[in-house]
Amino acid sequence: MNFENIMHELESLGTEQNRKIYSKHGVMDNFFGVSFTHLRNLAKKIKANHLLARELWVTGNHDARNLATMIADPKIVTEVEIDQWVLDLKDYILADSFAQFVNKTSFCHSKMELWTQSENEWIGRAGWQLLALLAMNDKTLSDEYFENLLKIIEQKIHVSKNRTRYAMNAALIAIGIRNPELKRKAIESAQKIGKVEVDHGDTSCKTPIASEYIEKTWKQRK
Repeated sequence: MNFENIMHELESLGTEQNRKIYSKHGVMDNFFGVSFTHLRNLAKKIKANHLLARELWVTGNHDARNLATMIADPKIVTEVEIDQWVLDLKDYILADSFAQFVNKTSFCHSKMELWTQSENEWIGRAGWQLLALLAMNDKTLSDEYFENLLKIIEQKIHVSKNRTRYAMNAALIAIGIRNPELKRKAIESAQKIGKVEVDHGDTSCKTPIASEYIEKTWKQRK
């Protein structure tokens, strides 16, 4: 499948219902409204194709860029390219897909540490979402590493941008379900933080209470 075929396919897969849903979740323009189920199925057919991912990203189309994150090659992508792509993030849906891809690269740690310091809502979102992924998947990181980040979350979560706050809360939860010691530390942090207010717009989404979510997850594990 070449670039033109894929763009036609994406356009045909978009629906008015999905466009309404994406609009409510902050996607503003240049999108077809393709479900993630269709995007994943298309990515399976294409497999890794970094040159095609670059073409899709350049379109600025939301669906094409989400697909690009699914077929981009983490072994080929350059740090310069990642730095350029992160500046194009304009909503949390793409920011989360982008973080999923960056998590597979060799420079995921350095990008997380840089982006979590950003005042930009979407770069910050990507950074904290990346931290959540590292907390869940990277066994090489020490408890002390995450304890330091818990302190930053405590200090900054209430003064961070709207969608960044949600990702910080998600990172707090992810740290809390990593191991028993970090569970205790994360719950302590969550209690200090209190309720995290996030404006979800005209949607039914809610912000989970971190301490309750962590406890619930550990009970389910048992």
